[in-house]
Amino acid sequence: MSQPPVAIVTGSSRGAGRGIATALGSHGATVYVTGRSQKEGDASMPGTIHATAAEVTAAGGKGIAVACDSSKDEEVGALVEQVIAEQGRVDILINNACAIYDELSMPGNFWEKPLKIGDMINVGVRSGFVASWHVAPHMVRQGQNGKTGGLILFTSSPGAMHYCFGPAYGAHKAGLDKMAFDMGVDFADAGSKVAAVSIWMGALTSERLLEMIAAEPEKFKHLEGQLESTGLTGHVAWALFNDPKLLDYNGKTLVGADMAKHYGITDLGGQFAPSFREQTGIAPAEYGAYKVK
Repeated sequence: MSQPPVAIVTGSSRGAGRGIATALGSHGATVYVTGRSQKEGDASMPGTIHATAAEVTAAGGKGIAVACDSSKDEEVGALVEQVIAEQGRVDILINNACAIYDELSMPGNFWEKPLKIGDMINVGVRSGFVASWHVAPHMVRQGQNGKTGGLILFTSSPGAMHYCFGPAYGAHKAGLDKMAFDMGVDFADAGSKVAAVSIWMGALTSERLLEMIAAEPEKFKHLEGQLESTGLTGHVAWALFNDPKLLDYNGKTLVGADMAKHYGITDLGGQFAPSFREQTGIAPAEYGAYKVK
């Protein structure tokens, strides 16, 4: 490939998206950093798309900040059009955008919290579908030259298979895993060289979680030594994209820590990230081969 791989990381002002974008930048990728936060104070948590883009460039890639509200279909479509106009291709799409409110992790049953926490489903699942819908035709065409057409990756978590933060969170994560599977079926049926995967991330060193731990250290003492860096999924995405056997993972939900170990990618302290599967025995769903089209 004559030009560096081109990636889009949605929701990358902070948290997992920020870490993933910077990790991809460290491998020399051109990364479009998207989100709503253009200046500090735009959100309750620190971080902006411009700061992340600068980190991508400093890491060795090229960071390009694009303001995009992933809850608006037209803005997601315009984002993809911009990338194609400027780069001519999209190689990696990281669907990470999601509406997360502080109330999500607060005590109480789901009906005792604001209805807005349901935005996790509206934004997280739909925006991933919309972004993938716009990117897919380009990736399928790219794969017609015999090379990898592209990788679409959803940032998920074990909350898809166990209770975590309530039904909105669970439905969001489970929806991403199933969407990756179904997209994978269509990509395979089309004979494309495009893979859709969902990655279970662990407890992350995100601004939000670190702030929660600092506020209630005893409550979160069990997470000591169990955190995963926000950038690990970015390194895993890069390894997957460059893996000659990428299509073997098409449609699958993968445990990020397991894949990192498979590729020899170490994390915090030079150690392999802890695997939720190994800790609990909980594994991603295995969807059936039967289909109606």
